[in-house]
Amino acid sequence: MAANIDIEYYNKQFRGIPPEEIISWALTLSHKRIVTTSFGKYSAVLLSTFQRIEPNIDIVWCDTGYNLPETYEHASHLTRRFDLNLNTYVPKETKAFTEHRLGFPSADQSEHAEFSEIVKLEPFRRALSEFQPDIWFTNIRIRQTELRSSKDILSRSKEGILKVSPFYYWNDDDLDDYLEAHDLPKNSTYFDPVKALETRECGIHLQ
Repeated sequence: MAANIDIEYYNKQFRGIPPEEIISWALTLSHKRIVTTSFGKYSAVLLSTFQRIEPNIDIVWCDTGYNLPETYEHASHLTRRFDLNLNTYVPKETKAFTEHRLGFPSADQSEHAEFSEIVKLEPFRRALSEFQPDIWFTNIRIRQTELRSSKDILSRSKEGILKVSPFYYWNDDDLDDYLEAHDLPKNSTYFDPVKALETRECGIHLQ
């Protein structure tokens, strides 16, 4: 059913609709669905919403091995608090071996593409291969990156997976208000070694 959705029509209908209603609608389309998280700054928003609506849904986290201690603590806290059905995917190479071969390349270095492939893209493709989802819930938002600003609440991945971003039109102030209203933590120190800058795409959403 997800394959036949008129994305343009529903994106117009969903403007201004509460994220919980968008999620509930999308959950009826298929039983093959995942939620991705980086345990980033506002990760508690999406995860807490699913804890209320569909608490047993599979959560996919591609742990690059480069997260800061605060992010691992944040992940542990949210996993316990929401009893997440967490599925963690890690690189096939150790961090030490990757750095031995490639160092820690910046985005303008030729090694960065291979680095991204090892620490994030290959683990994510492995997750998609194992779950084969029809629905992929994400927390991407407009104005985050140029690519993300070209999307909408509903979009499709290169593989044809229906991507649902229920908080797409929310800004930082909206999310901060949500965190405060629901007594949720914010991971202000989150750092992605693939993105490095908040305005750069991490790679997963290029898939």
